[in-house]
Amino acid sequence: MLRTVNRVLLGLAGLVLFLAGGAVLAAGFGLAVPSWWPWGDQHAVLLSRSRRVHWHNQGWWWPVVIAVLAVVVLLALWWLLAQFRRPRLAEILVDSGDGEGALLRGRALEAVLVGEAESLDGVSRAHVALVGRRSAPAARAVLVLEAHASPAGSLARLEGEALAHARDSAGLAELPAQVRLRGVRHGAQRVS
Repeated sequence: MLRTVNRVLLGLAGLVLFLAGGAVLAAGFGLAVPSWWPWGDQHAVLLSRSRRVHWHNQGWWWPVVIAVLAVVVLLALWWLLAQFRRPRLAEILVDSGDGEGALLRGRALEAVLVGEAESLDGVSRAHVALVGRRSAPAARAVLVLEAHASPAGSLARLEGEALAHARDSAGLAELPAQVRLRGVRHGAQRVS
């Protein structure tokens, strides 16, 4: 979802900046601009002196300006920090029973899940990524099935074997999974 929000916000910001910049350039070069555009000729100023000092002496003006700018800065920082969020889990919090807890590397559990999934009958290749939070991970898997494989059977065995083993070994109450099934593609072979 973050990727979609990011693309929509970037698209909207880019469109607004592109249109505003184009209109400013058009007015600066003396080209025709829409009648509603506030700066219609080359010598128009962005803010006249009377507009600049109009709210200056009001008691509410500066707190509102500072609050709006603070909200804009906080939203920009949130957006920036969201770009560095890892889409995959680096580690999983495992309850060790002594009240302390232990950390399990996410890549290690992913490798075990891939190995078990690829050992299932009818599965040619597998790819697994762990997502979510450290205390509540979820798996995203892609299984490439052979032509003779039963999709329902492969999915049931993945749930009953590979995911159940991972859930039990990590001490997780649940390990939800989103699984995509694909058929293997064989290249054409010459028959003589």
